[in-house]
Amino acid sequence: MIYQAYQAHSDLLWPLRTVAKTALPALHRARDVPGEDMALRKLAAACEVFVLATLTHERPTFGISAVTVGERQVEVHEEQTFGTPFGTLLHFRKEMPDPGPRVLIVAPMSGHFATLLRDTARTMLADHDVYITDWHNARNVPLLAGRFGVDEYLEHVMWFLEVIGPGAHLVAICQPCVPALAAVALMAEDDHPATPASVTLMAGPIDCRISPTEVNKLATDKPIDWFEQNLISTVPLRHPGALRSVYPGFLQLMAFMSMNLDRHLDSFRKLFHDLVNDETEKANATRMFYEEYFAVCDLPAEFYLETVRLVFQEYALAKGILTWRGRKIELGAIRRTALLTIEGERDDICSLGQTLAAHDLCTGLRPYLKTHYVQAGAGHYGVFSGKRWSVGIYPVVREAIQVAQ
Repeated sequence: MIYQAYQAHSDLLWPLRTVAKTALPALHRARDVPGEDMALRKLAAACEVFVLATLTHERPTFGISAVTVGERQVEVHEEQTFGTPFGTLLHFRKEMPDPGPRVLIVAPMSGHFATLLRDTARTMLADHDVYITDWHNARNVPLLAGRFGVDEYLEHVMWFLEVIGPGAHLVAICQPCVPALAAVALMAEDDHPATPASVTLMAGPIDCRISPTEVNKLATDKPIDWFEQNLISTVPLRHPGALRSVYPGFLQLMAFMSMNLDRHLDSFRKLFHDLVNDETEKANATRMFYEEYFAVCDLPAEFYLETVRLVFQEYALAKGILTWRGRKIELGAIRRTALLTIEGERDDICSLGQTLAAHDLCTGLRPYLKTHYVQAGAGHYGVFSGKRWSVGIYPVVREAIQVAQ
């Protein structure tokens, strides 16, 4: 009933949001009239804030049409290279003869779309031929498409690497660090020609027993049955994925927002102030962040529950008991794929040491193939977006890929 209650609430607010959105152009035109009063400015700002505070379930665009390579602008085209009902291998093809080393960015399936990594992809495009896992909203995947759990996620990573071909590099961010590293181990053990030359794990929960965060504690406070009974719902009949069991993206969003509620409320207060006072640049930055942040993506129930159990409760990869379709994952099989781990000093979602743990687990790698980097002052999102990512972290990632070529 969770999803149905949310849908009913959303439907009730729809007329009000439509009125506010429709009124905005007229209010903005009225603001340009000489002698306008402050009440009108505040009304326009209030309508805009109200419209912005709306959850959407459609993937935003990446909007990467060009990238600066050296001193020139190069056109970029999005191409769907391979796809299944649950995800698309998206290629940002550059109009140039040598686009650089091929890199697969493995995006999280954690309540948001892959466009959350827009800044990551745009930055890497300057020097690399970039692909990304564009996961689909589970509420749009027909029930007949079957299940999608951790096994299927891991399998998709291997499929995508096969399509890209030998010599590629893998960059996993946050939650997918566990299945991505497991996929590399399976391919390495099989001596698969498409085994990546390097794997970069950024702010990922390889071993959540190390310095548990509030997110980690929330996952262990309740048995897995509680998560299934209280957080799983079925998609309403109006959507293509009707009756599919999902972990609704709006629940994930609310959970993350509740951890920093005061900060989010303050952001909306500042947005209202900036709109009233024509602080356009500041208002646009806030607007762009929340348009992305409020675009939510439902997760298949089996994937969510298995991730909570295997990664956050049983620490299966760290303990050496993770399996893929009954086959044990042997991280020691990784012998030639260079490993880079990245952590943020102030990460309150994946704390220091949790990603670094991969170094001890990959016993088959010699020390010169292992590199670790901690970005001073970076929180979780700062690891893959913003100035700390582009100025501090990206040069380290770029060098690791170049050395592994």
